[in-house]
This record gives sequence, C-alpha cells and structure tokens, in this order.
Amino acid sequence: MAAVTETLPGAPTTGTGEGERRGRDRFHRGALRWVLLVVSAIVALLMIAPFVIMLLNTFKSPDDYSAHGPLSWPHEFYTHGLKVFWDRVDFPVKLWNSIWTSGLVAIFGVALSLLSAFAIGIGRVRGRLWIVGVFLLANMLPQEVLIYPLFRMMQDIGLNNSGWSIVLIFTVIQAAFGTYLLSSVLGTFPRALLEAASLDGANRWQILWRVVFPVVRPTLSVLLIFFFIWTWNEFFIPLVMLTTNDTQTVPIALASLQGDRMLDVPTLNAGTLVSLIPTLIFFLFFQRTLTRGITAGAVK
Repeated sequence: MAAVTETLPGAPTTGTGEGERRGRDRFHRGALRWVLLVVSAIVALLMIAPFVIMLLNTFKSPDDYSAHGPLSWPHEFYTHGLKVFWDRVDFPVKLWNSIWTSGLVAIFGVALSLLSAFAIGIGRVRGRLWIVGVFLLANMLPQEVLIYPLFRMMQDIGLNNSGWSIVLIFTVIQAAFGTYLLSSVLGTFPRALLEAASLDGANRWQILWRVVFPVVRPTLSVLLIFFFIWTWNEFFIPLVMLTTNDTQTVPIALASLQGDRMLDVPTLNAGTLVSLIPTLIFFLFFQRTLTRGITAGAVK
C-alpha cells in the first residue's frame, strides 16, 4: 500500500522552502565568486603582460626585433644587450648611488616625519591646522616649480652634482607627506595613555619612544618602504642635480640609452629588467612588513 501524507491546516510547514532559498543563495554566491575570480585573473594577466613582453625583448637581438616585432618569441637567446647596458652606463655605480640615496631618504624621512608629527599631533603646537595645511600644500606642488630654487640652493651650499643633494631634497619632500599622515594619526592618540605615562614620570622623549613609537611602528614601516621606492623611481630632480656619470642614479641610466635618432629597444628592455630586479627583491623582502603594517594600521 502506498503511504499518503497529508498536511493539516495550520500545521507548521517543513523547511523545504527555506532550504531551496538557501540553495539558490549559495548558488548565486558561488557564481559570483567565479565571476570575480575570472575578472581578477584577466586583470592579473593584463598587469603581467608588459613584464612578459619586456622579458621577451630582453633576450631578442635588434635584427630579430626589427624583423618580427615585439610580440614574437626570440629566435635565439641573445644576452649581448645585457652586457651592453651593464658596460655602457656603468650599472654597479648607478645601482649603488640609487641604493644609498634612497635608503638614507627613507630613514631620515621617517625619523623627521615622526618627530614633526609628534610635535604637531601630541605636542599641540599653536597653529596646528595651519601647519598641517602647509604640509598638504607642499605635497601638491609640482617638482617643476621647485627645481630652480632647489638647484640654486644646492649650488650655494656646495652640494651641486652630489648625491647628498638628493638626500636632503627628498628627505624634506617625503617628510612633508609623512608628517601630514602621521599628525592626523597622532592627533587621535589616546590622551589617557599619555597622561598615565606622564604620571609615571616619563618625559617627552620617553613618551615618544616607549609609548608612541611602538604603536605607530607598523605605519612607520609602511612609510619606510614607500619612501625608498618613491625616491628610487625619481627622475626629474636627479636629472637636473646630478650631471656626471659617477653620481647619477638608475633611472637616469635608463634615459641615457635613448638617443636623438635611434633607440636600441632590446638593450633598453635589458636595462629595464636589470633595474627592476633590485626593487623587486626589496619589495619581496619587505612584503610581510608592508602587509602587517597596513593591517595593523587598519585595526588600530
């Protein structure tokens, strides 16, 4: 005999309708995830494509490039372009100049940003809003406006054609941004924590290094990485300030490969690849620090 089930009027219904709705929601969420995954993969490929093309043209001879174009596979493993770039621009000297100038700018810029932001955000100096506005305005000024007075200033103090001119200029420029950022962060620092440290006998210097610095250290690590990369990529001011081969940096070395009437594309790609490797290593080495700094700042 076949069992017949009836649903009495007013009896509670089963969870079939709710289960179907949950199934549909799960299906839509799963479909949305696949769409986002496909879009992310396409964006990633578009971002990687220029680097792949650069890598192909690095190991391609000039004749091969002229005959088959930039998108073809190299017909031979051509490494002479790397040697030409290395010898023509004296790359080890350029690399060292970029490393020590960018490193000092990152360290000095972060230190100056912390001290200035501590005075503005926690010290509560008079005219705090006006000072922060000046720092914001300094970040908006184009380098073309600053180049002439900066060049004359470096000449007057005897630092023309010296890497120290780059260190001084970009320490101030980067510290302007760092001060603007940190002053807003320290302006919301818990006053109760500062008052407790003062009651325990801590002076201003001890409050800075034992109370404030541990809290903002993740943000400082992010600024350190950004200041290094930003200074490394600078071109216009170093091009004007540094006039000889023994003081110039990596971006200027790349620009020297471009002539008035001829451009050796494989050599330029080889130089770009060699110049990209140090910054890539630096980013991979500090990637965890950057991630922790951003997430810690978001949590705080």
